[in-house]
Amino acid sequence: MKRFLGGGVIICSVLVLAGAGPAQNIKVGGFLPMTGAVAAYGQDAKVGIEVAMGMKPTVLGKKVEFVIADTKSDKIEAANAMSRLIERDKVAAVIGEMISGNTMAGAPIAEKATIPVVSPTATNPLVTQGKKYIFRVCFIDPVQGDIAAKYAFNALKAKKAALIVDKSQDYCVGLAKFFKDAFTKLGGQIVAETFCVTEDKDFSAQLSTIKPTNADVIYAPNYYSPVALFTKQARELGVKAPVLSGDGAQADELIQIGGKEVEGVAFTGHFHKKGATTKLAKDWISSFEKKFKTDANAFHALGADAYFVLLDAITRAKSTRGADVRKALASTKNFEAISGKLSIGEDGNAVKPMVINVVKNGKFDYLTTVNP
Repeated sequence: MKRFLGGGVIICSVLVLAGAGPAQNIKVGGFLPMTGAVAAYGQDAKVGIEVAMGMKPTVLGKKVEFVIADTKSDKIEAANAMSRLIERDKVAAVIGEMISGNTMAGAPIAEKATIPVVSPTATNPLVTQGKKYIFRVCFIDPVQGDIAAKYAFNALKAKKAALIVDKSQDYCVGLAKFFKDAFTKLGGQIVAETFCVTEDKDFSAQLSTIKPTNADVIYAPNYYSPVALFTKQARELGVKAPVLSGDGAQADELIQIGGKEVEGVAFTGHFHKKGATTKLAKDWISSFEKKFKTDANAFHALGADAYFVLLDAITRAKSTRGADVRKALASTKNFEAISGKLSIGEDGNAVKPMVINVVKNGKFDYLTTVNP
């Protein structure tokens, strides 16, 4: 799929009725990484949201205008992007960010301004902790780490696990901890724990520690680039242990970077079309595939889910006032989303199904769904 990028702030085109001016539109901010280390997530979410906007372009009788501020995959830039959306663009609500650390960087600004934020995929529990205006449409990492540990121990029959953890990302550090706690509680042993940062290209040092342990599974709860490069180098060195990851691995770039060496990499995830059962999912998938002639991934779907959930809250609130939309978001109950039926409470967290996917024949394939 081609991605079209512009300068620091990108305004997505929307259909506006002839004669309609900006005052007649409802502005929603896109707080997304369009450039930088995790740009693929933001670009994919943008595409998913645009498909959703084609299906539901209005709310409260007004056109939705989607205004994107590029976080550049950076915490400082994320804070700046949130400020621009609120102070300059005057958005009523925000969708983003895609990763936990950047979401937390912008959250205090939104809280102070009482602007509701819905993250598609920020899974660290700290994202919503102590916050009134921060929400998410994804599961949280304690659940993800627990399911991953059970899959490793029960399905893969792993008794010894080695870890490679991106220490520069809150998401990765947190997910590793939840996996370790659950795996050892089941009776498993952590035989090695190594660290990297998102920009690393050479994993020889980590592999020199992991290879002699003969681990039964390698848990790599990192974003797509380090997972792909690490797995590729591991296979080249003859390390055959299965690699298990988290939802951050499900980007097309994992396969583009890793090639045939990432065959068999499994991960806990948010979405696969084989596990999508709601009417909204079927309609959105049909629209997506008609437009792009390819399968949608989790970041496409979760971006769209954030949009649909936000518009549902605005509709129920009958208002774009921050406090009213916040109250509606916190009372979301059994919403039939693309990624499954979800509910959101006062804590801002979504209760929803999880899927386990695997790279098979150069594509993401579906293994199973785990319900809450």
